[in-house]
Amino acid sequence: MHSPDSAQTPPQSVTLRQAFGYWLKLGFISFGGPAGQIAIMHQDLVENKRWISERRYLHALNYCMLLPGPEAQQLATYIGWLMHRTWGGVIAGTLFVLPSWFILLGLSWLYLTWGQVPAVAGMLYGIKPAVTAIVLFAAYRIGTRALRNALLWAIAALAFLAIFLLHAPFPLIVLSAAVLGAIGGKWAPQKFAVGGHGAAQRSYGPALIDDHTPTPEHARFRWQRLGRVIIAGVILWGGMLGFLCARYGWDGALTQMGWFFTKAALLTFGGAYAVLPYVYQGAVEHFQWLSPEQMIDGLALGETTPGPLIMVVSFVGFVAGWGEMLFGPEQRFLAGAAAAFVVTYFTFLPSFLFILAGAPLIESTHGNLKFTAPLTGITAAVVGVILNLALFFAFHVFWPQGLSGRFDFISALIGAGALLVLLRYKVGVIPVIAACGAAGLAVTLIRIWLV
Repeated sequence: MHSPDSAQTPPQSVTLRQAFGYWLKLGFISFGGPAGQIAIMHQDLVENKRWISERRYLHALNYCMLLPGPEAQQLATYIGWLMHRTWGGVIAGTLFVLPSWFILLGLSWLYLTWGQVPAVAGMLYGIKPAVTAIVLFAAYRIGTRALRNALLWAIAALAFLAIFLLHAPFPLIVLSAAVLGAIGGKWAPQKFAVGGHGAAQRSYGPALIDDHTPTPEHARFRWQRLGRVIIAGVILWGGMLGFLCARYGWDGALTQMGWFFTKAALLTFGGAYAVLPYVYQGAVEHFQWLSPEQMIDGLALGETTPGPLIMVVSFVGFVAGWGEMLFGPEQRFLAGAAAAFVVTYFTFLPSFLFILAGAPLIESTHGNLKFTAPLTGITAAVVGVILNLALFFAFHVFWPQGLSGRFDFISALIGAGALLVLLRYKVGVIPVIAACGAAGLAVTLIRIWLV
């Protein structure tokens, strides 16, 4: 790491080929969820490589935090675009998720083919309560940052009751929270005012894109360029959806996946944990593409792979395509892969468009962005929604036969241990999942041996 305020020469310019190598590597090592991924990029791009200054890095991050979608992937797209124009952004954003997509494709196939093998089932037995603990920990972590006063606590509580008791649709909760935030911003602005990630506190030496580096020509805002991006986005989205509709009909599974996950992509304020209840409502309850247990297993697999956690939608798509047997019983893997591709395409397309369309406007000023009052309300509601998700997982994991069935004490013990080490000892997600998977395998083998 470079010492603060050290007098150094700026690093040499980076070619698109060199950047390609870094973004590809990042796609394989981006574990730890958005916080971990943002920290990895900060250490690499700000501290070590000095491709971008900390102030410019945080400025880009503030914008990405305002958007629906995976903020770490959007941040990579933003920096790639700033350095190497549109293709740089497309390459950075794509490579951020591509390794994870292929890994999840393989894991999904193994799960559906060999999921009942005792060794695999045993590891999943231990991982499921770990996932429950991780989601509960996410609610705690986001809540401690977002719920800074009684009004925000009240919005979180209302959101929890709305989805838990009334089974309100997630989009309605988001809209209601935004309205409450807008009203609160007018009547009690001090309760809803929240800053972004703040100004930079350290300098790691001159960067390629430094605090006072002029905005590159391609990054300057122009209405004509914005129009071209919007037209390209409409073509990429409408063209694919139109093709699926023409080929399979509006009610076809792939067409409905494209439409459903487009809506999901526009509702991912607060990260993947916030949108998972919406995905559950649609994929499990409405379309019945997969079972509640498979949804939990998918999140467990998603936690073990690099890339954004929202990549779990690829698992959802694969299981849906496999189960629907879109291309006949002999082509189930191909059907799963096609559905996983469609789901991933429609989930991430908006993220690229938000960056390519909005980043030039953001680059026109390097001041700090502020979260709006409606977004503050949405963030508070997200805490309640995530808590409901944790309870949903706990119900299916700890009472596998329903509340009238037996309580799985060993599974609950594994979950409690996972939550303890997450809260008390700050252990990372991957070691917790590995340890719980090993514990689940050991318990399963002991049960087999005793029988």
